[in-house]
Amino acid sequence: MSTPVRASDRDLCALAAIVSEDRSDLPADGGLPESLLADLMGQIRCDGVDLLGFDTGQQAFWLGQEISATTHDEDLQAAVDQAFWTHYWDSRFCSYPGRTGDLRSAIKITDFYSTRQWHSTGMYADHDRLFGVEHSLMLCLPEAPPGTIAGPERHVRLYLSRGPGPDFSERDRALLTLLRPHLHQAYLDAERRRHPVPRLTPRQKNLLRLVAAGHTNTQIARRLGISEATVRTHLENIYERLQVSSRTAAVTRAFPDRVA
Repeated sequence: MSTPVRASDRDLCALAAIVSEDRSDLPADGGLPESLLADLMGQIRCDGVDLLGFDTGQQAFWLGQEISATTHDEDLQAAVDQAFWTHYWDSRFCSYPGRTGDLRSAIKITDFYSTRQWHSTGMYADHDRLFGVEHSLMLCLPEAPPGTIAGPERHVRLYLSRGPGPDFSERDRALLTLLRPHLHQAYLDAERRRHPVPRLTPRQKNLLRLVAAGHTNTQIARRLGISEATVRTHLENIYERLQVSSRTAAVTRAFPDRVA
C-alpha cells in the first residue's frame, strides 16, 4: 500500500489553496471547517466525506462529521453504527489501522478485496450497501485531540466514499497522502480554537516544563526547593485546570506546539 506520490503542478496549486485558506466555518461540536472538506471533495471527486473519531476499545465514535450529497435517516444511522462494530474486526479494510498500528497509510477497499469479495462481507451487506457506498479511500490523522493520547485504539479517520463507478485512483491516494500533515494541522488548530488552553500560573508552568523535560517528582522537588507532596498537589491542581488526568496529557494540553 506504499504508492509513489505523484501529483501535477496543477494538483499542487489546488492543494495549497485548500490548506492555506483562512476559514471561519468551524463546527462547534468538533471536526474540520465544512468548507475545507467541500474543497477536498472538489479536488478528489467523491460523493461523501466522513471525519470520525474512533475508539475501537469502547467500540464507539467520539466524533462524527459528515459531508454528503444525501441525507440519512437517524434510526438507520443508529442501526448501521451497531452493524459497523459487529463486523469491524472481520473487515480487513476497516480494521487495518487497529490490527497493524499503521496510522499513516492511505488505503482503499480494493487493497484488500475484489468487488465480488467485498460484496460478500458483512460490512458491505449491513453497512456500506445501505448508504450506497461501493468505494472508500481512508486516511488516519496522526493524533487525537489535545489532552488525549492517540493510538490504534483511539484516533481520527477521514473517509472519502463513492457509489457505483470508478474506484479511487492512485492519483487520489497520492493527493490525500500529500494533504495528510496539513489536514492534521488544520484539525489540531480547530481543536485549539474550540478549546483554548486554560491559563496556568507561572509556578505551574515552570513545574510542568520540568515534567515535560522528563524529571521525576523527586527531581522536581529538589529543583524547586519544595516537598514531593507539594509537587503532587501542584500536579493535581494543574490536571484539574487543564481537565486532564495524566502527566503526558497535561504536557500535551499546555504545550501543544512542543516538539518531542
